[in-house]
Amino acid sequence: MDIIKVITEELQVKTWQVEAAVNLIDEGNTIPFISRYRKEATGSLNDEQLRKLGERLTYLRNLEEKKASVLSTIEEQGKLTPELKAQIENAMTQVEVDDLYRPYKPKRRTRATIAKEKGLEGLANIITLQMTAKTLEEEAAAYVDPEKGVEDVASAIEGAGDIIAENISDDPDFRMTIRDFILKKGIISSTAKDETAESVYEMYYDFSEDVSSIAGHRILALNRGEKEKILTVKISAEDERILRYLEKKIIVRDNPNTTPVLKAVIADAYSRLIFPSVEREVRNILTERAEDGAIVVFGKNLKQLLMQPPIAGRVVLGWDPAFRTGCKLAVVDPTGKVLDTVVIYPTAPQNKVAESMTILKKLISKYNISLISVGNGTASRESEQVIVELLKELPVKVEYVIVNEAGASVYSASKLATEEFPEFDVGQRSAASIARRLQDPLAELVKIEPQAIGVGQYQHDMNQKKLSETLGGVVEDCVNSVGVDLNTASVSLLEYISGITKVIAKNIVIYREENGEFKSRKDLLKVPKLGPKAYEQCAGFMRITGGSNPLDSTSVHPESYAAATAVLEKCGYSVGELKGGIKGISSKITDYKKMSEELGVGEITLRDIVKELEKPARDPRDEMPAPILRTDVMEMKDLTPGMVLKGTVRNVIDFGAFVDIGVHQDGLVHISQMSNKYIKHPLEVVSVGDVVEVKVLDVDMKKKRISLTMKL
Repeated sequence: MDIIKVITEELQVKTWQVEAAVNLIDEGNTIPFISRYRKEATGSLNDEQLRKLGERLTYLRNLEEKKASVLSTIEEQGKLTPELKAQIENAMTQVEVDDLYRPYKPKRRTRATIAKEKGLEGLANIITLQMTAKTLEEEAAAYVDPEKGVEDVASAIEGAGDIIAENISDDPDFRMTIRDFILKKGIISSTAKDETAESVYEMYYDFSEDVSSIAGHRILALNRGEKEKILTVKISAEDERILRYLEKKIIVRDNPNTTPVLKAVIADAYSRLIFPSVEREVRNILTERAEDGAIVVFGKNLKQLLMQPPIAGRVVLGWDPAFRTGCKLAVVDPTGKVLDTVVIYPTAPQNKVAESMTILKKLISKYNISLISVGNGTASRESEQVIVELLKELPVKVEYVIVNEAGASVYSASKLATEEFPEFDVGQRSAASIARRLQDPLAELVKIEPQAIGVGQYQHDMNQKKLSETLGGVVEDCVNSVGVDLNTASVSLLEYISGITKVIAKNIVIYREENGEFKSRKDLLKVPKLGPKAYEQCAGFMRITGGSNPLDSTSVHPESYAAATAVLEKCGYSVGELKGGIKGISSKITDYKKMSEELGVGEITLRDIVKELEKPARDPRDEMPAPILRTDVMEMKDLTPGMVLKGTVRNVIDFGAFVDIGVHQDGLVHISQMSNKYIKHPLEVVSVGDVVEVKVLDVDMKKKRISLTMKL
């Protein structure tokens, strides 16, 4: 297989782009580094394209290894024909290779192998070929041998049938055809094990849909319902049509002596061996497709969440709401340092509202708090009501935001949180995290396993390795697109930087603590285990403010410092004038191609350098919508159909989006209510963090459901 050609066609790019990317990956370069600093080589392939390329490269190389192993095994058996070899070499999926290998794969002891041991293979051939003029009973009589366990004619015919059935089941063409037929024409259905029981799966108690068109989220729901032993799920097909296909392929001539037996054997092979196996394979295919789709959505949601703009320069009060154990508060300064922590009890059962108000007023006055970040978990609604009453009594303007606290409890109980806040309990750590994730979502959320952040669907039911790898790549892309401050970044943030391992990230922080702030990117080479290759990969993503070289505060890579300095000089500036950016450099360059040739850098790289010199270390998060800051509260009972409100998209799933409209319970905008145009997926219209205008369609107080529309 020509792997380069396959990937080129799949990505719909040029062959040279794929060849260059593969070479760079094989040399140990990371995706963020290739995407940012090797644009000339790859023709500006972006992060997403490069990650897909990397995944397919790994899959196809593993496939080639599997093919080699299978070919070697079959050849050792002396059964490798030129036709079979060509089929295996041309196979494009591992399932296809498995189908072709199946007849030659060492088997456990089956009914067919037992029949072969009894010497019944000859009778099986007679029945299959239908070349006999004798009755089947007469042919079978020759194979009766009580010493071998063949007691009579009936047992001889039965054993021969088992051999034929297994041969039919092992035929790769039959399996591929039947699998494809079920994928196109099959029906997947589910029933309840107890129809009287209430559950979230009620819509699946009597459910059926075409295998070819069922949505991924329904497959994942069916799988979970089956796993929880609430649903029975099965796939059905047009069995008679499949049997007629098999009979047509297998019964080459009509022989009244053998045809009836052969038809019965075909039916047995299909119902006992082929269908149960193919049904599992089809379920696996559907699940894999559904998981891949869900992982893509999760990744896009996670990216939007991580790339929410930070709220800088404000002292924030983090509020982790609770009932019995009290609400944990943490005051965090603009740099993320925790200034104070306290526990108040304004909620049931203590209901110490007045006392809590007094404490809050003192904290706000003492630390000049201007923003309260409230977790959206248990007692969030009750806490919000207290906050709104508090804001009415304050002489200064203070706002609040409801923050998705998914993962805060995971972080607060982690080893990392214990190391960061050894003197705090889990509640105090959680409150600090809730404050910080508003100040700088990216810096705080990287401390939490991406799966625990809660912007996906059915994330606990899918392939965790694949999910973790994909989401890890999303976090890596986000961190590197923003860059980090080398003198303040945590270990959690640093370990996502291109070329930096967990060990090196810890070594950077230890070096910083022992030697003081980094003054130059070159100082990174003094960090233990950070060699030239790691330096090449990471340097451009590390920022140093106020260092010895102003270029260290930009995303210009050190390998391009000479070119950047030359650009400044040609435009009449010096590196010393770089602070804050130099507007108008691009207008002074009339011929990028000529200048790139003079400076010995690519034209794309030159344009990137100029952009960076005009606006150093620009933050891509600045272009994202800011969170909605609130000063008042509404309750679900205040909502009426027709109300138009502004809300923040909290989660996007296959069938719609959940929008926070400030009433504690997120409302659902179904995909059919998102646009007047047909859309395949909600991500075509909205992303996590988007601020949208919605109209209330329906409010179900009993089920706590709010239906919204964006069709205003």
